[in-house]
Amino acid sequence: QVQLVESGGARVQPGGSLRLSCKGSGLTLEYYAIGWFRQAPGKEREGIACISSSDDSTYYADSVKGRFTISRDRAKNMVYLRMNNVKPEDTAVYLCAASRGELLDGNWRQFLTPHEYDHWGQGTQVTVPS
Repeated sequence: QVQLVESGGARVQPGGSLRLSCKGSGLTLEYYAIGWFRQAPGKEREGIACISSSDDSTYYADSVKGRFTISRDRAKNMVYLRMNNVKPEDTAVYLCAASRGELLDGNWRQFLTPHEYDHWGQGTQVTVPS
């Protein structure tokens, strides 16, 4: 059974840090481009970061650039999202997703849209109080 499982969500004070994890089960993540998305109540799903399968190139939405870092541990079959200097507007359910598509410099913005992805996790809640 193919699964992506997120963990690490928590309530964290503004300015704090958090690391989310995405583990593959039945899925070897190193062969996939991986994206992190978030969805707040009443809002559309937002792509915030993605990492390529070929060389671990990383790309970010403007809303998180300079604060969040996506990384991959191939040996552990894990992808992480390090969140620094969190803000109340970061409150959302965070989901990871895996794509069989080839993420390149020329198409990375497509990989911040949900339709590029084939497998999704259930999400983990991050809450930053105002």
